Amino acid sequence: MRMPRWIGRLATAAALITFVSVPSYAQQPDVGDEPGLIADDGYVLPPEWRKQMVYYRSTEAPGTIIVQTSERYLYLVQGNNRALRYGIGVGREGFQWQGLLKISRKAEWPDWTPPPEMIQRQPYLPRFMAGGPGNPMGARAMYLGSTVYRIHGTNRPDTIGTAISSGCFRLVNADVMDLYDRVPVGTKVVVRQKPEL
Repeated sequence: MRMPRWIGRLATAAALITFVSVPSYAQQPDVGDEPGLIADDGYVLPPEWRKQMVYYRSTEAPGTIIVQTSERYLYLVQGNNRALRYGIGVGREGFQWQGLLKISRKAEWPDWTPPPEMIQRQPYLPRFMAGGPGNPMGARAMYLGSTVYRIHGTNRPDTIGTAISSGCFRLVNADVMDLYDRVPVGTKVVVRQKPEL
């Protein structure tokens, strides 16, 4: 029995699509960027992701922010081998980065304008969303240099401790408000993939 032509064409087309497809991480939606979703006030952050004072050796000056993407933690150096540690959500595969920046701007209940690259991946996203409880940027944002990256809150507290964002670092709203009040514009931010030796 002969196979119908359309089945053969479909198989050829599927093979071609597989051959020219872009990396899988570029096709994945940005989880946690859910405009309009109001954060669940009853959500309890697991103990390992809650803000706490920890022993932390660093050569960086007190007041420096160190982001350890592999650990999913943000440290605010306190001096005397101590740091405030916050659980964070980080960039997913293909969206992680490292570098040295400064906080260039701070905003309370920031507006959200998804960058063109995000709109290209998710054309259904709004082009602009005013700040507020349903905004994926959460209660506060600290902008990193002239990049599109930020340290910000979230309306998805369940994403803390995961690697699902487009490169920004997210904290639960209570933690981002605490951090926001502790650091001024100009604060040094060190983003590392691996811990300092």
